[in-house]
Amino acid sequence: MARPRRRAVLAALACAALLPQLSARAQGMALENQVKAAYLYKFASFTEWPAGTFARPDSPLLIAVAGNDAVARELEQIVAARTVAGHPVQVRRLKPGDSPAGVHMLYIGALERAAAAALLAQARSLPVLTVSDADDGLALGAMINFLIDQERLRFDVALRQVALGRLRISARMLAAAHKVEGEAT
Repeated sequence: MARPRRRAVLAALACAALLPQLSARAQGMALENQVKAAYLYKFASFTEWPAGTFARPDSPLLIAVAGNDAVARELEQIVAARTVAGHPVQVRRLKPGDSPAGVHMLYIGALERAAAAALLAQARSLPVLTVSDADDGLALGAMINFLIDQERLRFDVALRQVALGRLRISARMLAAAHKVEGEAT
């Protein structure tokens, strides 16, 4: 077999050997995105926003997603025709430079650390439930941070950040958290 052809065959065999692993990883990521979207929807039902946050009793609850279009797609499917506390739920995708003003929940996926920190800084002290995927999301100022623990998606909660946003999180949700940091002030 000629050397270039042999290399091509070996490369094709190596790729074929990796396909099952890549396929399993893609399926794992799809499942992770579905679970994250489901958690985001459930977080809304376990959160109380301060009086005056919604213009009307039937104003939509807006969930903004930055840095993970796959989670946004999953979330759009989950919330279609659903409500939380009488509010229809809508998903808004944030692009770099967009402001989180006017949203009720902000999920920050795979963004560069500086971009994630900037979004969290803009949301700080607003009644916006912030959720992050960053390894140091709580340190950056997120209220909730996703993590993988023993191959399961879990979440941590920072009560001081929640209190800054004047939000209240149900004790039932806190009981399900992997870790709860700080005390509400």
